[in-house]
Amino acid sequence: MLPFVKRVATSGQQNSLRVWPSRAVQFAGPDAPMTAVELLGLINAALLLQLTLGIGWTFWRRRSGAGAAAPVAARATAARSDAAWPGWREFRVVQRVYEDAAQSQCSFRLQPVDGDPLPPFRPGQFLTFALDVAVRTPGSAATTRSITRCYSLSDRPDRTHYRVTVKRVPAPADHPEFAPGLSSNHFHDHVQVGDVLRVKAPAGHFFIDPDPNVPVVLVAGGIGITPMMSMLRWCIAEQPQRKVRLYYGLRNSREHAFKQQLEEMAASHPAMQLDVVYSRPVESDALGRDYQHRGHVDVDLLRRTLPHGRHQFYVCGPPAMMQTLVPALVEWGVPVADLHYEAFGPASIKLPGAAEVGAPVGVEVRFRRSGRTIAWDGSDASLLDFAERHGIDVESGCRSGGCGSCETRLLEGTVGYEHAPDHDVAPGHCLLCVGRPSSPLVLEA
Repeated sequence: MLPFVKRVATSGQQNSLRVWPSRAVQFAGPDAPMTAVELLGLINAALLLQLTLGIGWTFWRRRSGAGAAAPVAARATAARSDAAWPGWREFRVVQRVYEDAAQSQCSFRLQPVDGDPLPPFRPGQFLTFALDVAVRTPGSAATTRSITRCYSLSDRPDRTHYRVTVKRVPAPADHPEFAPGLSSNHFHDHVQVGDVLRVKAPAGHFFIDPDPNVPVVLVAGGIGITPMMSMLRWCIAEQPQRKVRLYYGLRNSREHAFKQQLEEMAASHPAMQLDVVYSRPVESDALGRDYQHRGHVDVDLLRRTLPHGRHQFYVCGPPAMMQTLVPALVEWGVPVADLHYEAFGPASIKLPGAAEVGAPVGVEVRFRRSGRTIAWDGSDASLLDFAERHGIDVESGCRSGGCGSCETRLLEGTVGYEHAPDHDVAPGHCLLCVGRPSSPLVLEA
């Protein structure tokens, strides 16, 4: 126990300590004297007690604060896991499912081999794949070729897996001598459950605006349905009251991907409107059951069926659809800021009033590494086509400005694009697959 110090009353102050000049104080009784040494010891003991209590309080605060610090650490870990990974990451195929009756469109569910949580992506973005593909030529043994290709994510963000849907691309009907799609046929014929693929993080500038107050119009042609499925499923899960309308154009029910899923979503979500358009319905296809309109998705259909007011338009499909519908929407009066589009394949989209991209015929393009200087004659859609036509070997992938495989150092001059590429081009570089010269050029290739 602590020493007891008696307080005595004085005439001028209550409850004060009285110290006698004779070095004695009242202690443990009215007649017990205390020496100065004893008083000093008492003071030191009191100070030591205060110091001990202070240290104990601080220690307790830190211990009790450890539980509060844990969420901060967890948030830091979550922030790191949300960041896109650099370079390539291995994913295992855990499921493959055909999405149409013709079995021409197959979905591949992918899980990271390392088991770490996946970063979220913006609905509409794509994945980039590095594939080792067997190439066979008549009269020679098969060789392995490394290629890079991009495929849109076809599901809403999930921390455990990604999903892409790949359509098999056959040789053109009017040119059977041409080779079928190299990567799409590789996916369909060779990529099986258990296989491991190298994948880059989600990327791309084509994604849905998260503002729930603006109605959404999704327009898909053929395999262009894949990014729309990502946007649509995200809207239903995260913004179920947001008005969203899907126009899906295809030939008939045999190639109608996600048919049952789309019909179930439309039936169970009043804010969603589904408009399926068949251009060549087969005999068993019923209007009003399998599809709502016959023909093509065009501005006339949108004018007849869309309510008045502002909408955000998202358009994705084959080149022929993109080259006609996107400019027509601008001519109809859709503000460019409300019009978002992505083409499958090297579609060249010219908006009304947009400046022409390109240089005068005859401008020189020098490929430094190849030692070639060639005059640009304006007959090629891109610098990549121009290089390949003249026998210059250039690495390429998606051929639509998405994967960055053809990114080349730009030593002199300027390159123009019809629209901003999805790939973020490094300073001092250019993308050959969607670029055209706007001045004389010197390229590293």
